[in-house]
Amino acid sequence: MAKNLGGFLLLVLAISICEAASIFQPISDSHRSAALELFTPADESFGSLEEAYEALRTFEILGIQGKPDISTSSCQSVSETLVSSSSTTNGLFHALKVNRILKCKIDEEIFQGIASRLKAVVNDGNSLLDFYYSIGSLVLVKDQTSGVDVLLGDANGIFRSIKALSQSDGRWRFSSNNPESSTYAAGLALEALAGVVSLASSDIDHSLIVTLKNDIVKLFDSLEKYDDGSVYFDEKLVDAHEHQGPLSTTSSVVRGLTAFASVISGSINLPGDKILGLAKFFLGIGIPGNSKDFFNQIDSLACLESNRVYVPLILSLPATVLSLTKKDQLKVKVNTVLGSSAPPLAVKLVRAFISGSKDSSVIKTQELKFDPENAVHFLDVLPKSIDVGTYVFVFEIVLHDSVDKEVYTTGGQTQVPIFVTGIIKIDNAEIAVLDSDLGSIETQTKLDLARENAALLSANHLQKLRLSFQLTTPRGKFFKPHQAFLKLRHETKVEHIFVVGNSGKQFEIILDFLGLVEKFFYLSGRYDIQLTVGDAIMENSVLRAVGHVELDLPEAPEKAPQPPAPHVDPYSRYGPKAEITHIFRTPEKRPPRELSLAFLGLTLLPFVGFLIGLLHFGVNLKNFPTSAVPATFAILFHIGIAAVLLLYVLFWLKLDLFTTLKTLGFLGAFLMFVGHRILSHLASTSAKLKSA
Repeated sequence: MAKNLGGFLLLVLAISICEAASIFQPISDSHRSAALELFTPADESFGSLEEAYEALRTFEILGIQGKPDISTSSCQSVSETLVSSSSTTNGLFHALKVNRILKCKIDEEIFQGIASRLKAVVNDGNSLLDFYYSIGSLVLVKDQTSGVDVLLGDANGIFRSIKALSQSDGRWRFSSNNPESSTYAAGLALEALAGVVSLASSDIDHSLIVTLKNDIVKLFDSLEKYDDGSVYFDEKLVDAHEHQGPLSTTSSVVRGLTAFASVISGSINLPGDKILGLAKFFLGIGIPGNSKDFFNQIDSLACLESNRVYVPLILSLPATVLSLTKKDQLKVKVNTVLGSSAPPLAVKLVRAFISGSKDSSVIKTQELKFDPENAVHFLDVLPKSIDVGTYVFVFEIVLHDSVDKEVYTTGGQTQVPIFVTGIIKIDNAEIAVLDSDLGSIETQTKLDLARENAALLSANHLQKLRLSFQLTTPRGKFFKPHQAFLKLRHETKVEHIFVVGNSGKQFEIILDFLGLVEKFFYLSGRYDIQLTVGDAIMENSVLRAVGHVELDLPEAPEKAPQPPAPHVDPYSRYGPKAEITHIFRTPEKRPPRELSLAFLGLTLLPFVGFLIGLLHFGVNLKNFPTSAVPATFAILFHIGIAAVLLLYVLFWLKLDLFTTLKTLGFLGAFLMFVGHRILSHLASTSAKLKSA
């Protein structure tokens, strides 16, 4: 399995081979749209350099043109982070990642200072994250400038320090103080160790490399598997704070594996079907809904696209439903995980068998033709042995001799479920009324189930109804559909449904009305007959009115079961309701108008007398205050009394009770104030007169 990529490896000494990958075509146009939606910042800048890197890296992989211009703001953040002496190794790591893509203007003296700080962290490191961020940053510095010494003098010692955190099952601990092992941490450790190898001033001890290869094999033994062949890593940490989901965990391991494989000689003994299973896992999750998962998916696929272990080739079918009627072609497309063109290869259809019966092979091995214009392999005509039904087609990808077969993995034979549909032929359809005793035919009508029928039949409870027909496939074989029902519907909308069975190649149902009188609730009258024949692979499923039968049943006995209540559509309550008409009570009889006016006059008579008295006797104004202030309060008091009387009149004419009470509250408070002042003045004046 050795692969001679030495010339390529001399050019790529980054923390991960996947980061130096070329720009690939997107796996779908939907991913382009999703990337622009998920990674477009609201204010032209991201919340952190990590988010900025994930966006830039995603755009780089997908080859998105016209991406949001965040170069200025991101380069400013990069410069500030690299210059600041308080920046963490995490911050330096992501700043250098962003700078690798944007190539901001950074002085070499700054890189020199960063390298010195990072080497000190590496030498004093005691946790996996310390090693991961510091070593990864040194590799990025080496990739971005050649004038800074980033080589590690004691690479073997650092390698052993990181390796000391490994576990026997291939997983790793984050620190020596943390007993919990993590699959996610294993990916970080592999990336860090890949960086140690690329930064070593001398060769790493070969035994350490061999031991690490064995750890990787053990780690891959813990893969989880789906039924479709997809495999993934699942985190098993007890500490929920450090828990990672399957996508981020699998992505971490893929980055670590591809990074380590890119800097060592020789191969890693991993089965190709596991690498293919990882690719199927990332492709099978569709389009993630958040930016972190989206980045992990795209970045991991880019890693698998250019890794030194195996490059997976994905076989896909544009359609998994074929029609014998339309004579569809069977087309197969083989690509790498990001849609790049596959190497020269051939696709063979090894066999096809009916789903659920693997022993019944229905075709012989044949090679599909290749269409170079559309880059698809196709089988223009399906074999005669393929009839309608559900099949499993088994394909095999064969690489040409000119291709290095140890670079690619096809996963062996690939099984794809295929649905083959067609028009089912319906023959010898007829409906008849039979004599109950002799079974002789009283009335018989031929049916054409390709269109509506109007068979007119009549029967009594001593007779039988028979319906029969035959179904054959386009290849002339007997066809048994998923469902075949006969429905009789009474004019009162009471329905009865019966399953149509088959005996041999004939579908037939016989209804003995004598045994069905109780089921029919002794309801005589007209019954509409409807036939339903349907199947997922039947292109001409039948839902036909056959006709009707006038059924004469005996009178219902006293304790016979009653027909069910009419079905009420549950959605009918949302429809328009019946109009509600309301008749008000007849008004009470009222007195004559003249009597009412006379009573009104009597109620106004005292008021008229009051006015006459004022005119006759005059108004006593002797006690009205003469001073300006008391006189003002007296006038306001009388105006307030008049306003209250006017309010009563308005209430009688137009105001409602609430408005009247609200206004009366304000007037009452006003009258209390001015009335208190004028009455106090009058009381004071009266006291002075008495004392005098």
